[in-house]
Amino acid sequence: MFMAVSIVCDDYFLPSLESISESLGLSQDVAGATFMAAGSSAPELVTAFLGVFVTKGDIGVSTILGSAIYNLLGICAACGLLSSVVSRLSCWPLFRDCLAYAISAAAVLAMIFDSRIYWYEGASLLLIYALYILVLCFDIKINQYIMKKFSPCCTCFAKAMEENTEQQPLIGWKEECEPLICRQSRTDSGIFHDESDYSQLSISLHGLDEISEDPPSVFTIPEADLKRIFWVLSLPIITLLYLTTPDCRRQFWKNWFMVTFFMSAVWISAFTYVLVWMVTIVGDTLAIPETVMGLTLLAAGTSIPDTVASVLVARKGKGDMAMSNIVGSNVFDMLCLGLPWFIKTTFIDTSAPVEVNSSGLTYTAISLICSIIFIFLAVHLNGWKLDKKLGAICLVMYLAFAILSILYELGIIGNNPVKVCGG
Repeated sequence: MFMAVSIVCDDYFLPSLESISESLGLSQDVAGATFMAAGSSAPELVTAFLGVFVTKGDIGVSTILGSAIYNLLGICAACGLLSSVVSRLSCWPLFRDCLAYAISAAAVLAMIFDSRIYWYEGASLLLIYALYILVLCFDIKINQYIMKKFSPCCTCFAKAMEENTEQQPLIGWKEECEPLICRQSRTDSGIFHDESDYSQLSISLHGLDEISEDPPSVFTIPEADLKRIFWVLSLPIITLLYLTTPDCRRQFWKNWFMVTFFMSAVWISAFTYVLVWMVTIVGDTLAIPETVMGLTLLAAGTSIPDTVASVLVARKGKGDMAMSNIVGSNVFDMLCLGLPWFIKTTFIDTSAPVEVNSSGLTYTAISLICSIIFIFLAVHLNGWKLDKKLGAICLVMYLAFAILSILYELGIIGNNPVKVCGG
């Protein structure tokens, strides 16, 4: 299942994201915070709907809030440690996403404090996410305004302004272009292209035949022995995806990128469901307590698509996209909670609110706020670089959080009473 998620992300999900971003003129951080976050967080949306309409419990709340810390610290650690490329990070995207996540997390925690969710509370979550998308629509203008306003008193904004000025001659040939293309003139634009705009122009003029070529077939046998073994093992998955999902990297399916995106999200959800099911069976077989499973293996299991997608783009040196996916997927998860709550209280059962269990809320709130502050400060003190050093720091912090959470849930520290089945 790990291999299946990796294949669907690498061969279908990320190429469809590239096509969507190119057609809409999105910069890498906006694409990471919107389409990438929505696609890789599809399992959480399914879980939230199951929790509200099928199991009638708080499985959606516990899954989303429980995996929030892993999303921030665990995935950041994986991106730093598993990527051989040091990625430069931009100041504004991380600040924007962290602020949006802090607001949405505070809103959710305030709503479930009384263990009841009313229709206007679900609607307010949707409104917060709509405002977040609105900010992303005007992201370039807001970014430029904030850079000019705060560059005298903030060194990271001043440095970003200098980089903007240095890169301006390279993109001068696009100054009199259409508005859609002009939106891509920010320093962090060009999601999957390592070259500057000028070199992209020269490639498009001198290498048209190379660009128009389709990628190798997914059924091409790799030359390396280890890759050949993995290819043979994953052949059923490759065949299944080939028969059900159009490959938008090929000329024939190039305009079908939205179908590829939605089918990728469906397969990511299906593979993650089976993966979490397998993890649960393993935990039950090894007699691992449910509280420990929820905070460790299940939290990581539901976030596997986010982890795989973020690591893949981080390896290509696209740090802003990886970080925006990490934080942006958490913001999208808050929408995952608001949407089923709103549908249930507005259209299905208007007489009664949705009941949720709010025990252990204080610890969750403190952990979420601390992790948001920590990730921003860690990136700032690391010189706005996504590297192995930042990955190691995030890994240590995540392990410390996981150990403290497990001790708290088991009643070893704090005043949390341990609930025994049938007791």
